[in-house]
Amino acid sequence: MEAPPDNDVLWARSLHFTHHDGSPALGGVSLGVREGEILAVTGPRGSGKTTLLHCLSGLAPAQRGEVWFNSVPVHTMGPMARERLRRDRFSWIDPAPVLVPELTVWENTALPLMLRGTSRRRAKASALEWLDRLDVGERAGRRPHELTQAERQRVCITRALAPAPSVLFADEPTAPLHRADRSHVLRTLTTAARSHGITVVLATHDADTAALADRTVSLLDGRRVNTVHLPPVTAETEGRAACSLSA
Repeated sequence: MEAPPDNDVLWARSLHFTHHDGSPALGGVSLGVREGEILAVTGPRGSGKTTLLHCLSGLAPAQRGEVWFNSVPVHTMGPMARERLRRDRFSWIDPAPVLVPELTVWENTALPLMLRGTSRRRAKASALEWLDRLDVGERAGRRPHELTQAERQRVCITRALAPAPSVLFADEPTAPLHRADRSHVLRTLTTAARSHGITVVLATHDADTAALADRTVSLLDGRRVNTVHLPPVTAETEGRAACSLSA
């Protein structure tokens, strides 16, 4: 068994995954994610982005292949060990906001910290600080049903950042937000991740979102593909193209 490179916090080799209905989701994907890197996993819907994040995080073990976190083989862990890993070292943001309806906004944000053993007082202080950063601090005492969908998603992002995880998995994290809100929230997320040394694996089909990442991996039909970036078209290049066509 080949050990992963020392500078990769996450490393995967030849991941294969098939859905229960028999449809393939991943067909041999390999990649490495460096510590502190923001990696965008791009591709159209159905390309395998979410499945890849599930496999990397141990949420859905790949049927074949290897996943390593800090040189520890995640693919050999049992269910309880993977659950502890997700609780203690990982965070997750879903495309749709999911909060505990009985808890207030700050309690939802502080919950992962308290599950890790942080005192209620310290967890609340950290939660309130992060809620202010995401512009929902004034909603800290409200329940989720009193918030707009965009506010609920901001709280979910805050909840993922507050524990300062080693790796944050974000699956289309700005999908519920209006375009005007996306840029601000994404820049807050990426700036906070970089300042705290958090590695981010971000699944998105939005080019503007992917542009904020350090590096991009593209998927198509469950396999990695190389993206060719063409130079922007200018008036000069358009003129040259017209001349060559008329010649």
